[in-house]
Amino acid sequence: MEIKNRMEGTICIVAPAGQLDALTGPLLNQHFQEQLGENHNMILDLSSIDFVSSAGLRVLLGTVKDARRKSGDLRLAAVNSDVKKVLSVSGFDRLLKIYDDVESACESYSE
Repeated sequence: MEIKNRMEGTICIVAPAGQLDALTGPLLNQHFQEQLGENHNMILDLSSIDFVSSAGLRVLLGTVKDARRKSGDLRLAAVNSDVKKVLSVSGFDRLLKIYDDVESACESYSE
């Protein structure tokens, strides 16, 4: 899994590519933990993720809990329809804020 980061002001945008599953989840989790040390507000750009397994969902849940404990948040952006179905069926669409694109997710932090 390739993971790119960029900053938009004080917001860390994390953009992984590939699948988020038991094999790649630990790598993304480690990446999130490193970023949470400095950046409490993050956006996960899922535009290049085409599959999320239950292991991937656990990474998202752990990360959003950690971010919120530090008075921050994790928001999702650019989620494709297949991944949206997984988030909906699992109830994660009620736990995480989901935006159509990264720009909307960034703007939501200033509201």
